[in-house]
Amino acid sequence: MQPPATLADTELRRLLTYLAAAAVAGGQPVHEVETDIRRLAKRLGHDGVQVTASPTGIILSLGRGTPATFETVEGTLRLDQSADVHDIRAGLMRGDLTPSQALERLSRLRAMPHRYGFGEFNGGMLCVGAGIALILQPAWPSIIFAVLAGQVTATLMRASRGRPALGTMLPFLVAFIVATGAFAAAMAGLIDNPVRSLLPPIAVLLPGALITTGISELASGAMTAGTSRLVFGAGQLLLFSLGIAGAAWILHIPPSLLDTSIRGDLGLWAPFVGVLLLTVGISAMESVPPRLIGWIAFMLTITLTAQMIGQNLSGAPWFGALLGAMVASFGAAVIELYRPQLPRLVIFLPAFWLLVPGSLGLVSVAQLGLAPASAGATLLMSAEIFSSIALGIMLGSTAARGITIAQRRRHAAKRRRSAQTC
Repeated sequence: MQPPATLADTELRRLLTYLAAAAVAGGQPVHEVETDIRRLAKRLGHDGVQVTASPTGIILSLGRGTPATFETVEGTLRLDQSADVHDIRAGLMRGDLTPSQALERLSRLRAMPHRYGFGEFNGGMLCVGAGIALILQPAWPSIIFAVLAGQVTATLMRASRGRPALGTMLPFLVAFIVATGAFAAAMAGLIDNPVRSLLPPIAVLLPGALITTGISELASGAMTAGTSRLVFGAGQLLLFSLGIAGAAWILHIPPSLLDTSIRGDLGLWAPFVGVLLLTVGISAMESVPPRLIGWIAFMLTITLTAQMIGQNLSGAPWFGALLGAMVASFGAAVIELYRPQLPRLVIFLPAFWLLVPGSLGLVSVAQLGLAPASAGATLLMSAEIFSSIALGIMLGSTAARGITIAQRRRHAAKRRRSAQTC
C-alpha cells in the first residue's frame, strides 16, 4: 500500500470539497458527509479540518484561521455515480488511489454516460409502475393503468431536464395529468380504486428520501440542513396534493371514488414479483452497475417483508414503516461492514421507493385536498409515517454501529495477541 500523497493546500481543499459535494448530491445526510470528510482528511495528513455541509453547498478549511473553499452542490447524482463516489473515497482511504487520480475521476463524474439508453429509461419506468402497483393495488386494471401512466411520467421527467421552470412544476403537472386519467378511468368503470391506482406512476418523484433525511439530520443536530430539506419536501408534497385535488375538483369526483382501501388481491406472490420488477426498473432508470442489482433486490425484499409483518401485526402503517426502515438501514450497514466494496447508500436508497408509497405517505397527503374536513388527522398520519421511517433508520444504524464497534474491538484484541506472540 502506497503512503498518502501530498498536495498543495488549494488542491487538497478542492479534492475534499468535490468529494463532499458529490456525497451530498448522492443523498447522504450532511452529518455523515462531514464525518467521512474529516476521517479522509486525517488519512491524508490533516487532523484539524473544518467542514460545514448543507444540501446546497460545502465550506471547508484545513484548519482554524486558514483559507476556506466553497463548492456548490449541483443537482442530484444517479446511483451509479454515487457508487463511483464511494469507490473514490474508499480508494483514498486504502491508499490505492492518489489524490490527483481522485480529482480527475471526480471532475468527470457528472459526464459519466448512462449505461442504458432511452428505451431502457422508459422500460424502467414501465417496470417501476407495474412493480409498485403489484404492491399497492394488486389488480390487473390498476397495473395496466400504472404501466401506461408511467410513460407520461417518464416523458415529462425527460422534458424537464435543463428546464428549471418545468422542473419546479413537475410534481404538480405529473400528479394532475395522472390523477385526471385515474379519476376518468374510474368514472368509466375501468379501474376500482383511483387514489391507489394513481400512486405507482408518480412514486418515482416522491420526496420521501428527502423528508426522511431531513428528519434524521434534525435529530443529529444538523438544524439548517434538516429544516431546509423538510420545508422543500413539504412543498413538493403540497404540489402533488394540489395536482390530485385539482383533477378531482375538475371532474367532480364523488366521495365514493376516494376510498383508499385495497381492492383486488392477486395472491401472496404479487408484492414479491412487484419487488423484482421494481429492482429492474430502478436499475434501468438509475444506471445501476450489474454487480449491485442482486444486492438491491435483496434489500428491497427484506424491507418489504419487514414492512408487511409490521403492518399485519399492528394494523398501523406507521409501525410497518418503522420496521421496514429499521431493517433496511441495519441490513445495508451490515452488508457494507462485511463487504466494504459495496456502497451502503446505493443499496439502501431504493428502499425509499417502497417505504413511502407502501406506508401510504402520499395517500394521506393527497387526502388533504380531497377531504379538507379530515386535514388534521391526515397531517398527523403523514407526520407519523415520515417520523417512523426516520426513527427506524436511526435505530437500524445504531444497532449496526454496535456490531461495527464490537468487530473492531475483536480485531484490535486479535492484533494485540498476535503482537504478544511475536
